[in-house]
Amino acid sequence: MTRLLPEAMLDLTMARLTLLIIAMLFMDVLLDLPGTAAEFDQKADAIPVEDYALYDQVVTSKFLTSATQLVVIERTTQFRLSPDQEGPTTIGAFQEQGYFNSELPADLIREFTAINRQPSRLEGRFHFGVGYRFATGDKLEEPEVSLSPYGWGLAPFFFAPVPVRGAAGQAPSQTSKPVPYAFARPVQAPSVLGRMAFSRVARSLRNDHALLYVEVLRSDGTGAGFLVWFRRQGRSWTLFDTEVAWTIQIQSAPEEGPLLAP
Repeated sequence: MTRLLPEAMLDLTMARLTLLIIAMLFMDVLLDLPGTAAEFDQKADAIPVEDYALYDQVVTSKFLTSATQLVVIERTTQFRLSPDQEGPTTIGAFQEQGYFNSELPADLIREFTAINRQPSRLEGRFHFGVGYRFATGDKLEEPEVSLSPYGWGLAPFFFAPVPVRGAAGQAPSQTSKPVPYAFARPVQAPSVLGRMAFSRVARSLRNDHALLYVEVLRSDGTGAGFLVWFRRQGRSWTLFDTEVAWTIQIQSAPEEGPLLAP
């Protein structure tokens, strides 16, 4: 058996050590590249740009009024279908509730439950005609701007206290005060819509159906949540149907009409 001289053994050890250092440096460089596993997961979790067009369509056709000046949006998406739900929505929940008379495509339900297992971050890509601001916890972030308002839709669900009256896209005045809630229906719609929250948008395998969840929670604890079903016609997406998932309203005074519009 051949035995290496001490000098040869030292050279061999140094060579191995050098290769080990090079390998460690190479791995460190890879971890700093944009294609790292962590950043890849973030990109995979990012909301596609085309989904914001569906969010815009929901806001403009169902919630905005001619009086709306500001929309407050939850920064992260929702993965539940009611305020008291624990954990993500399951296929079993859809089957139990029978949303849309149980006519939703099975693959669309599977995709909705799969894509909404954890919150995702919404970006400033909305274009629904009035200023909007993201909210995280109890704080409002810097204002965003969007374009082209229209529609009244589900706005009667959300006649509410108006805590701010700033101009579109501007921070509210420091001297503004909350308007007390009254049992009677207010004379005009509020200038602030919120707090809105969205789910991720699910699409069918053929990309001909889409489903999302949207809710509005007000500071007085009232609000409502809706499932919105889209169908694709050619290159355009049409809002096909809306299902009320839940509502919370203040008990109306006996002499007044209901809070929600008939």
